[in-house]
Amino acid sequence: MKTLIQWSLVPALLIAAGAHAETAPDPRVAEAKTLIQQFASTLQGELKQAIEAGGPVRAIEVCEERAPVIADELSAQSGWSVGRTSLGVRNAAHNTPDDWERDVLDQFEEQHAAGEPVAGLAHAEVVEDEDGRRFRFMKAIPTAEVCLACHGDHLTPEVAAALDERYPEDNARGYRAGDIRGAFTLAKPL
Repeated sequence: MKTLIQWSLVPALLIAAGAHAETAPDPRVAEAKTLIQQFASTLQGELKQAIEAGGPVRAIEVCEERAPVIADELSAQSGWSVGRTSLGVRNAAHNTPDDWERDVLDQFEEQHAAGEPVAGLAHAEVVEDEDGRRFRFMKAIPTAEVCLACHGDHLTPEVAAALDERYPEDNARGYRAGDIRGAFTLAKPL
């Protein structure tokens, strides 16, 4: 009888400890994360080649020219809208957050300030707006050391001049390693 009572308590203890049954993961989240991985790895590969070939100034050109193309190609192939955004945008024509994105970015900043690592910050939600009912997903982008050559406090004169020429309204400087640089943002019509 004692064994029966002990085993009958196991489910209650597991639930109390947070080990309750998980709901099945949303396949749209997995699909969004796959697209983000494709976007990030393609862009990072091209940026790495650009830096090796011509330093950070060449990387600025690649970021300006190729990042929107990569996002457009992934969008066309997948049926999702794929992009990047930030509270500190460099390219306002392609990356200015809408109200929903700004709210999520603000939430990410609050979570990060509370000690959550940037790499784990993500948000998924079904929204209804002027574009209809959509599944939206954002994942924070951490600022890595390599990002600081173009997004940090101490830019070389050549990098600063290239940024000033290409982005006269640049608000994407002054970051430190570990900051939230921005986020990947995806949407899929439902």
